[in-house]
Amino acid sequence: MSVLVYIDSKDGIAKNAQEAVFYGSKIAAKTGGDTIVVTSGNLDNDALSALGKYGASKVIAHNSVDLDSQQLTKLVADVANDNGSKVVIFSQDLTGKAVAPRVAVRLNAGIVSGAIALPSDDFVVKVNAFSGKAFSFVKINSEVKVISVLPNSLQPEEGAGTAEVQNESCDLGASKVIVKSRVEPTGEIDLPEAELVVSAGRGLKGPENWGMVEDLAKALGAATACSRPVADSDWRPHHEHVGQTGVAIRPNLYIAAGISGAIQHLAGVNGSKVIVVINTDPEAPFFKAADYGIVGDAFEVLPKLTAAIKAANL
Repeated sequence: MSVLVYIDSKDGIAKNAQEAVFYGSKIAAKTGGDTIVVTSGNLDNDALSALGKYGASKVIAHNSVDLDSQQLTKLVADVANDNGSKVVIFSQDLTGKAVAPRVAVRLNAGIVSGAIALPSDDFVVKVNAFSGKAFSFVKINSEVKVISVLPNSLQPEEGAGTAEVQNESCDLGASKVIVKSRVEPTGEIDLPEAELVVSAGRGLKGPENWGMVEDLAKALGAATACSRPVADSDWRPHHEHVGQTGVAIRPNLYIAAGISGAIQHLAGVNGSKVIVVINTDPEAPFFKAADYGIVGDAFEVLPKLTAAIKAANL
């Protein structure tokens, strides 16, 4: 029984794609099947062949970069049927959220979204519940199973393998989506992929003070983020908004300055391995969720942290 993994390779092989392939390969190892990757993008064969390091045995590459969700659904479902794949894996990114449920309907499959651990032998999958306050264990009983993996839930391990690359083209029908413009997120590090994140809220008092956040992030090699009120006030771009209604992240380190820690914000960041909170209010709710807390003024603490990190890196 083969395991099929979909990844988006139009901007290279992101970490969440490596995680999805590794996740699929671990399931394939249990079931005795192959790990087949299907992708849409424009990477060369050498880059795709390198997915063998994460357990892929074959990569089926569709060389198109502007497929909409319905076209991708047809692509993945057709490849799954052609290869007899009984398990289909996605990353729980924007594409996975849009395509995985559609593929599940096409394949008459059970689906679990946002898996945070490998399934048990009888396909019981662990996911977050109640905005990360608890865990739920969901069993997939259907013959075909679809799972989307929450980014940064597991660390992919590299091996020495290479994957066979098979370039294919097929008729996926005309797109029903017209893209009039595209605005790419700015910043050196993609927020959902980041292992280190420095975030700030209204406690910084205005966008003109964001330089100290960016300085600390640069010293750490981290991504920057913000709370919803900051994005709504146009202090920072909306793609930096983390929380229940923004981007959900699971970095190894999350530093929050001037954020009170409303439940909606916590829902998007409480999967972080370590949370550091900086706030002048010792009663701020965020301190209850923090691993480390600093009761102090961000305008004093952030520059000192940046200086200390720079000194430690010398």
